[in-house]
Amino acid sequence: MEARIEPAASNSMFETSHVLGSLLASSSILPQAWHHCSGADAGAAIYVRGLCGNTVYVAFSGKYVASSVAGIRAGPMKAFDIIELGGSGLFRPLVGGEGEEEEKVKVQALALHLFLTLLNNPNYQILLQEIKDKPVIFTGHSLGGSLASLAALHFLCNSSTGNFSSCNSTSTPPLLCVTFGSPLLGNEAFSRAILRERLGGHFCHVVSQHDIVPRNLFCPIGSIFSIMGAHVHSCNGLPDEEKANLHKFVRASAMAKERESPYWPFGNYVFCSKEGAVCIDNPTAVVQMLYVTFVAGIEVVDLSYRDIVENIPQHLLLKKRVCDEEQNFDGGISLVLEASGIGTMGIGAEAATECLKASKRAGRSPNLICAELATKLGKITPHRAEIEWYKMLCDDDMGYYDSFKLRISPKKYSKVNLNRMKLGQFWDEVIKMLQNNSLPYDFPKRAKWVNAAQFYKLLVEPLDIAEYYRTEQHKTKGHYLIHGRERRYEVFDKWWKGKKDLVDNGFIKRSKFAGLTQDSCFWARVEQAKELAERFKTEKDAEVLQNLWKDLIEFENYAKDLVERKEVSIDVLAPRSSYSSWVEEWKSIKLAHGFIFGR
Repeated sequence: MEARIEPAASNSMFETSHVLGSLLASSSILPQAWHHCSGADAGAAIYVRGLCGNTVYVAFSGKYVASSVAGIRAGPMKAFDIIELGGSGLFRPLVGGEGEEEEKVKVQALALHLFLTLLNNPNYQILLQEIKDKPVIFTGHSLGGSLASLAALHFLCNSSTGNFSSCNSTSTPPLLCVTFGSPLLGNEAFSRAILRERLGGHFCHVVSQHDIVPRNLFCPIGSIFSIMGAHVHSCNGLPDEEKANLHKFVRASAMAKERESPYWPFGNYVFCSKEGAVCIDNPTAVVQMLYVTFVAGIEVVDLSYRDIVENIPQHLLLKKRVCDEEQNFDGGISLVLEASGIGTMGIGAEAATECLKASKRAGRSPNLICAELATKLGKITPHRAEIEWYKMLCDDDMGYYDSFKLRISPKKYSKVNLNRMKLGQFWDEVIKMLQNNSLPYDFPKRAKWVNAAQFYKLLVEPLDIAEYYRTEQHKTKGHYLIHGRERRYEVFDKWWKGKKDLVDNGFIKRSKFAGLTQDSCFWARVEQAKELAERFKTEKDAEVLQNLWKDLIEFENYAKDLVERKEVSIDVLAPRSSYSSWVEEWKSIKLAHGFIFGR
């Protein structure tokens, strides 16, 4: 059967593991992927290119990657360190969204090193151009799987940002990455970033029950590689006694209560045993299943991936199939335990049952969760209405931005501030649910939510800015635009931009929100302009004065353009607003210095 991938309408090709499982069970993708992996491992090149029907297979050699460990300073311990992914801009959608106190996105040093080397290869650049309009499957065995995953992520990230010229920036290419016995690639922040960008459905990691490599990075890196030595690609070359000792060591680490490793899974995992297979996409459940399946069973049976891919279409158990009806759930759990090689009475059966039940609870229908969220949106609407009422009361004289910042009415300020915080908590919850893949794939494109988020941003962000400057956080952290803006607003900017892109393709949108300034960061720019004006009045250096004058002119033109387009709220032009005060101060500066710097 021809392996065919249809283009996806969303960022994630397979939103749930049962959809991916259905494809694997009914197509030749896994056998073809393993065939090309075997060819790559048998060759001398870092990757091979193959074709099946209209689908391109790009297979990365695990043995080539393993042979490169010696080229990394300090050998395996250095190669399998975890390092930051940011800095190069090659994976921009995945990095840069972390807050100052959040863990940075990190990946395996060896895989990143080899990928950056690969990217400079002219032949690989030609390959990227050849496959940009075709269905493609990146694949790799063992360490080759780590490289395949990074190559797939790079292709997806650069397609979504339009760096591959013919790719539509509003959709992602028809791509799937299939790995066999691949070690873990990145940390939990890396996994969350992939969920956030809804790319997890593009990845399928096939794991044999007693394969050490997918579990080895759960162990202390120095210890595991002092035992494995040069056999980082696979433990198949080890003598039986050493292999048994290695299995005992990994089992002990798996059963330890505290996990020392920073590595964390992402995407879909297909756990295989001689009894069958089960597909899981919940990262926490994947971690537990990696442990439990490995320690289950008295006899260690190393299944070949060739046997697995030949048998998997006959007995692949899909998570969806066993979770459809509550009354069949316990029976379904038993089937999954048998298929994964644990058994209902085996070691870890109780822990596996609990993690599968938790996975089911986490895997509730996204549409049902979305409906419940809509009910919550209705309940918080009164908080937004009270802020609107407060704005209406303050608009005439000073404006609601300055009234809130100066706490003109402490009682009203306290109530509005509480409403502001409650709304922020609600929208942060929405963002978290979206990052966890709990909401429908098209949630950020649904007009109801895009419009609600945009209205919230335009109404409330000015109050966030006012509070930021009222508490003088700009003096310790820096100005709001760079150091103070909440990530939720950046997410809503992307949603709104996505809606504008749809408009360019012929869709109708609501473009204005009456009574609200269309740039929610307008007051942050006013605060910066006020500081520029103060600096200008005391600065002596001619070159610095020239730059300040240029920046002030730029802000004047920006604000004037908004006013002329009627994209500012009435409070902006209130007689005692910060903007009106700046305009008067700027007039006096131009009157005194315009003959020097030009008007």
